[in-house]
Amino acid sequence: MNESIKATLRRIDTIAESIEGQRLVQCGSLSLKEIIRFDFLQFLAFLTVFDPEVPDYEIPFIKDVLGFQLTEKRLYDFQRERTSDKDFVNTPPRCLMFFVQADKAVQNTPAAAIKRSVLLVNAFKELGTAYVACDNDCNTVENANLANYSLMLDQYLTHFGIIEGTIRPDFDFSKKMGTDSYTKNVNSTPEKEEPEDNEQTVDDLMMELSAMTGLTGVKQDINNLVNLLKVKKMRESRGMKQPSVSLHLVFSGNPGTGKTTIARLLAKIYKKLGILEKGHLVEVDRSGLVVGYVGQTAQKTTEVINSALGGILFIDEAYTLTSNKGQGDFGQEAVDTLLKAMEDHREDLIVIVAGYPDLMEEFLSSNPGLRSRFNKYIFFEDYKPEELFSIFESMCKHNEYTLSDEAKTYAKEYLKNRVANRPKDFANGRDVRNFLEKAMSNQASRIVELENTSDSIDDATLQRFEKEDFETIDQ
Repeated sequence: MNESIKATLRRIDTIAESIEGQRLVQCGSLSLKEIIRFDFLQFLAFLTVFDPEVPDYEIPFIKDVLGFQLTEKRLYDFQRERTSDKDFVNTPPRCLMFFVQADKAVQNTPAAAIKRSVLLVNAFKELGTAYVACDNDCNTVENANLANYSLMLDQYLTHFGIIEGTIRPDFDFSKKMGTDSYTKNVNSTPEKEEPEDNEQTVDDLMMELSAMTGLTGVKQDINNLVNLLKVKKMRESRGMKQPSVSLHLVFSGNPGTGKTTIARLLAKIYKKLGILEKGHLVEVDRSGLVVGYVGQTAQKTTEVINSALGGILFIDEAYTLTSNKGQGDFGQEAVDTLLKAMEDHREDLIVIVAGYPDLMEEFLSSNPGLRSRFNKYIFFEDYKPEELFSIFESMCKHNEYTLSDEAKTYAKEYLKNRVANRPKDFANGRDVRNFLEKAMSNQASRIVELENTSDSIDDATLQRFEKEDFETIDQ
């Protein structure tokens, strides 16, 4: 396991050297590689939970992977001094700011296809996952810390337009810009959000839905729902009685089947139909609703609900709210708060709950109020191999990548085998994105090696995936 992590970190070091070599950033007295190692150490210190008996995996892992010689006391002092502030989990690491700056510096060139900051974020996630996994006992605090920090990293990339997504209201990175000396090297004002396309009609949005890969049953369900709402509006305009229609939905299906994407599109459709005022999507899971203290869960859940008013509240893995009914679990408090809000805000709140089919059935059966409010189900089937490859080609095209013939053949066979064997962590579209990001990392390393032996790298080389960029994935 550690050898794989160390290989990833070596690739990040190579990219850091390339960034400095091209003079895309100015890091001051420290090298970018040194800043990265320091930020990685802070990250692991943040994840660390000091049990009554000292864990025997933390110090050796940090020494082996990052090269830092630490005692338990030094790690504890470092954690207390550097990561104990409650805002640490909402503050992007210094090195990521530099990587984003490097991506922005080349955004209008062919080199923009290599998203350095995405590769760095993936390295943080891989490092954290390996560190937490060293502990044979499942530590929920460490896993929660890892999930929250990973979410912050993704939100930071979304903030700067590096990846697509919805920015949660509790991540206001504009307040964190310019507060330290190193942030002066990064644009201190967030990029302007793309203006809403006011010319886009409901039919345009439905065509966008139709153009998506796969999802045949989902498209039919959404089409039927939209038609119902259109006729409802026509009847309303003519003074006819309006039957009550619940717009709260259950999205059931395995991970990576497009549930969030459809929810975001549906929010836009509802706005165009006049059902919702804002038409935004607030995405949250258990960690965004539940707090481990009496009374605080209701407050936190209410805050999230208020941020979603006028739009859709999308609760992923909603079954986790009721899966643990033991003493000290406050998931039911979040459910009770949600049910009351759905009653109080009938006109300006739509809730979509999502998760695995069987577990969502258990979730709805856990409370009569849930079953009565969520009576419309949309099932998301797993993608077929050819659909996954179509998604992969679309992602490549969007990021200005091409595929050699051998790479194309390899990718098709890889995805076909992935579906046939379907490992426990199989995640449909997310598997495709992970495959792409790992290929980008491998391609970047290959190109940097070429750069050291060649005078120039042409645009076609920067954009093209070769078979060898795929061959080491999952090894």
